[in-house]
Amino acid sequence: MVIEVIYCRHCSSDDLVKNGFAPNNGKQKYLCHACGRQSREDPSPNGYTQERKEEILRAYQEERSSLRGLRRTFGVSPTTVIGWLKKTRTAKFS
Repeated sequence: MVIEVIYCRHCSSDDLVKNGFAPNNGKQKYLCHACGRQSREDPSPNGYTQERKEEILRAYQEERSSLRGLRRTFGVSPTTVIGWLKKTRTAKFS
């Protein structure tokens, strides 16, 4: 019998327990007893590539597309675009 030890991505503890499945992709979720945080088995990378993100922000800033227009064109949430804009604004002033 092979036992695979899984470590917490946040605190590197091995005190993890299974905590259900993610509703959107069915991956196993784990709860860390040491830090109290949840994580997924084999998490996927960010939802948007850097090139796609820059394309969407360029459409908003240079081509003056509205947030609703970006939703229709690219299928991206206006809340996501606003978050990206806030991050780029704070990065410019830092």
